[in-house]
Parts: sequence; structure tokens; C-alpha cells
Amino acid sequence: MRFFITGTAGFIGFHLASRLLEDGHSVVGYDGITPYYDVGLKRRRHEILGAKPGFLAFEAMLEDAPALRIAAERAAPDVIIHLAAQAGVRYSLEKPEAYASANLLGMVNVLELCRAVKPRHFLFGSTSSVYGMSDKPEFVETDPTDRPVSLYAASKKSGEVMAYSYAHLFAIPTTVCRFFTVYGPNGRPDMSLFKFVRAILNDEPIDVFGDGAHERDFTYVGDLVEAVTRLVGCIPEIGSPVAAGVTDTLSAIAPYREVNIAGGRTVGLMRYIETIEEILGKKARLNLLPVQAGDVLRTAGSPALLEALTGYRPGTGIREGMTKFIDWYLAEVHSQSGRAT
Repeated sequence: MRFFITGTAGFIGFHLASRLLEDGHSVVGYDGITPYYDVGLKRRRHEILGAKPGFLAFEAMLEDAPALRIAAERAAPDVIIHLAAQAGVRYSLEKPEAYASANLLGMVNVLELCRAVKPRHFLFGSTSSVYGMSDKPEFVETDPTDRPVSLYAASKKSGEVMAYSYAHLFAIPTTVCRFFTVYGPNGRPDMSLFKFVRAILNDEPIDVFGDGAHERDFTYVGDLVEAVTRLVGCIPEIGSPVAAGVTDTLSAIAPYREVNIAGGRTVGLMRYIETIEEILGKKARLNLLPVQAGDVLRTAGSPALLEALTGYRPGTGIREGMTKFIDWYLAEVHSQSGRAT
């Protein structure tokens, strides 16, 4: 099939595009290569993808609707996957305008593109942050998501709501994928795993917010890619819910569904750090700090709907996934400079 993917120079987009190309599909990637983090890492991802048959990259911003249309017309896509966004909970406290621009205006432009192109399936990368400060032992897709505690989460929830309206008004089959703390090789430098490994190797302290009480449902990027790849074929259709006994989010008036991409297993932050120490064979210096504004204390996603739809649930253990990340980091980042960057 032909795919149009926004955010292919990003962490998740790079891995997803790689998988689709390996499976024999064609991919047109679209990315603004913004300086939120190292643009060299982003360009390197596009270089790697560019060496694979079937990939074509466009460099432009989501806010540039004409450029977006030109790229999509070149792709003539069967499937559109929207992953590009301004990411980061803490950064949204500093640069709220970046979230309004990329995640709201950019989302409208992508939806207008879907309206014009009429793909077989539109998939949107959302976040577990939409669940806010839920204290439920496991987050189910039908749980309330109308009280986000960060602008990042609010912008993603807004994207979900806009996607729903377009699915209803223009019959665009839409699946919202709620990602839960994705990690792995080629990861983002602003994420905790990258920061912690870099600091430990450089004998620098690591900032641990909330005194280490946080818990996360970590998802290895290879598991996420497998889940999304399978969901491509699970096109929402009004009146065709998933098997009985599973809570479905399929709308009664729109070809629209929300799905958690999660394994349903949490890891405490201190255990997370201990695992890094064990793999590196080196102790961390901890700088314990209060909880930061916008942070949620715990995430735990139910994989029941994902499994019912695809027969798959993420299963890579935290130690296995961390080992793969650290192997990549030591080979591709640390060894290149003699000191972690």
C-alpha cells in the first residue's frame, strides 16, 4: 500500500516508516525538522529511510497547508498516519504557542487533507496523558479524558475531538492510537531514558521528580510499531463493533475508534533507574525533586481492545527493551564523541 506519514524524522515515525518499507509498502514522509531537539539526529533518521527503496521525504511544517497538500498528492496514499506534533509535557509550560500552532492548526490542516484525499484509513498518534490524574488501576479507552493536566495533553485531546468530528462529517475511517511512554533505539534526547543513560555515563546527577514515586506503562517502540501496523487493517466501520465482552470505543455515528497502545504493566521510576544501573554496571547520582507541574503520577493502559482487534499486545520487558536502547546509545551516540551528548 501507499502511506503518507507525518513525523518520519521523529522517533516513532522513523521506526514505523522503517517497518512499512521493509514490508514492501511505499512511504512518503513529511517532517518540519524542528529544533526542539538535535536536528542532526532527525536528519540522520531521514537519511537512513532514504536509503531504503520506496521512501520519499518532504521537509515542511504542518502549518504549511499548501506544502502538505503537494506532498500528499505525490503520495496518493491509501493510508495517512499523523504522528508529527510538538511533544513534551514540560516544554508546554515554556512554549505554549508551539502546541497551539503544531498540534491544533497542524491537526486541522491534516484533517482537511484527509477530507480532500479520502484515505481508506486515517490513524492519529495521541497520548496516555489525555487520561490526566486518573487513579484507576488500569486506564480503559472509555474512561473520562476531559480533564488534562498539561497543555500538551489538552492539545492531543483536542486533536482527538477534531478527528471525531471529521470522521462523522466526512466519513473518514479514523483510529486514534493512545501511546504509553514509548522508548527504544533512536529515542528522543528529551526523554528520561536518554537523559538518564547520558548522565550516568558522564558521572552527572539525574533529576528524579516526585521523589521517584512515578509509575509508567512503558512501551517498547518495536511493540508499538507492531501494534500500529496491525491496526492499519482494522478499519472502523459503523455497526461493526469488536467481539462481545470487550469494551469498544467504536462510535455509533462515525467510523471512529480510540485504542490504547500499551502492555498493561507498570514499572516504578526507582526500579527503572535500577535497571539502567544494572545494565551499565554503574550507579546513578540522584537529585530528588518535587513533582513538576503537568506530570501525572501513574499510567497503566488496558490492552484488551488492542488485543481483541489485532490479536496482539505489547510484551517486551523493560530490561530487554532498555538493553536494546543502551546498545544503540553506546554504539551510535556515546562512541561518536567519546562522551555522551
